[in-house]
Amino acid sequence: MERLNYSRVPEFVLLGLTDSPELQIFFFVTFSIFYLMTMLGNCLILFTVLSTSHLHAPMFFLLSNLSLIDMCLSSFATPKMIMDFFAHHKTISFEGCISQIFLLHLFTGTEIVLLISMSFDRYIAICKPLYYTTIMSQKVCVGLVVTSWTVGFLHTMSQLVFILYLPFCGPNVVDSFFCDLPLVIQLACIDTYVLGIFMVSSSGVIAIVSLLLLLISYIVVLVTIRDHSSIGSSKALSTCTSHFIVVLMFFVPCIFIYVWPFTNFLVDKILSVFYTIFTPFLNPLIYTLRNQEVRTAVKKKLNTQYFTFGKTTPHYIVKGLERS
Repeated sequence: MERLNYSRVPEFVLLGLTDSPELQIFFFVTFSIFYLMTMLGNCLILFTVLSTSHLHAPMFFLLSNLSLIDMCLSSFATPKMIMDFFAHHKTISFEGCISQIFLLHLFTGTEIVLLISMSFDRYIAICKPLYYTTIMSQKVCVGLVVTSWTVGFLHTMSQLVFILYLPFCGPNVVDSFFCDLPLVIQLACIDTYVLGIFMVSSSGVIAIVSLLLLLISYIVVLVTIRDHSSIGSSKALSTCTSHFIVVLMFFVPCIFIYVWPFTNFLVDKILSVFYTIFTPFLNPLIYTLRNQEVRTAVKKKLNTQYFTFGKTTPHYIVKGLERS
């Protein structure tokens, strides 16, 4: 059988979100603000949890790791998308494209397992409170985080092991603002329909199964909450509600993209923006606004930093900041 030789494309062309100059300016300003607030919000949670002794608990340890993953998930493609709004020719190297796919599936796979770990933590805290400190020890918490990153790495490698050996000789146009598996695999020079459906849908199946497990765990927790006191029930319900909102915001876009791939690129773009930009932005807001302990600790840290700033800053600068 004659062996076919393919010349690999050196780069891919990203079409981005829109061709309209007005919309590009609007998106540049909007996403720049969202990205900056995402990094500041998640850094604030990390700093608050690490520097506040009474927040050194399993739930907040997992929350700080979620903030770290959200910063990573928001950074693998958003900065390039923001810079590309003013680029006439939006391109990314082949290696850069593969790196984006690797990082996307690494961070999403890790976050899926971490969200399951957080639901397990809430299940133990509410359903088996007497055994909570024994089960959710520091070693177990570290093990859950390490397992999350390990599963994320194995998942992304299982996706890349096939795509790296596919021939990409043209075309090289990706109808999105970053490289993702459903879009890039279609650009291979061979028929990849069956392989693409299998690879992409496997991610969708993982997302669906994980979401079902999370739903079952939260249903069990909510049923258990009914037998608790009113004060404890209110606090537990508030915590579980915030967790469940985060779960829905993360899983719903992923399921739509990976369960029904190769359908509507416009819808995929909107969903991709949602779980790479909006979800990492909303996570710290949801946790700080709905969790009394985190909210109080954040206010205390901000007040402490404000008074420290006031003592070490000339009086006229502090007065000027207060007037503004």
